[in-house]
Amino acid sequence: MLLDRPFLRRLFHLGALASRGVTLGVRGVALDGEGRVALVRHTYISGWHLPGGGVERGETASAAMEREFREEAEIVAEAPLRLHGLYRNAAAAPRDHVAVFVLPAFAVLRPKAPDREIAACGFFPADAPPEGTTRATLARLQEIRQGLPPDPNW
Repeated sequence: MLLDRPFLRRLFHLGALASRGVTLGVRGVALDGEGRVALVRHTYISGWHLPGGGVERGETASAAMEREFREEAEIVAEAPLRLHGLYRNAAAAPRDHVAVFVLPAFAVLRPKAPDREIAACGFFPADAPPEGTTRATLARLQEIRQGLPPDPNW
């Protein structure tokens, strides 16, 4: 079979990616010992969100989430991330997906100073997040707090 040849197999996979590309983003839930969750407000979109962003080429989803926690909230993992769910985010793009991770133990290096991307970052009660928290963020927090299965849609 032609696909038994490594070069042709690679060419086939590149063609599939070009014609059916999927984008992958990550979001993370960092709950502290007081039941507060880390949320961020971006400079370019409204609302409070879970920290996160895009997975870069050559990066695993969990490594991307650890990077995003550090960049957006000054949070450093002290335990492995746990995948909560994978969601289709059709509102962003027809083939966009978001992986949500829970971080069971972490340290906050310092308060996150506003920058070009993050307007504000803080910890808020998970059962009473601030006004303007996005619908998807509220849904993920409810799933995690109540032990509900992940909804397949963002």
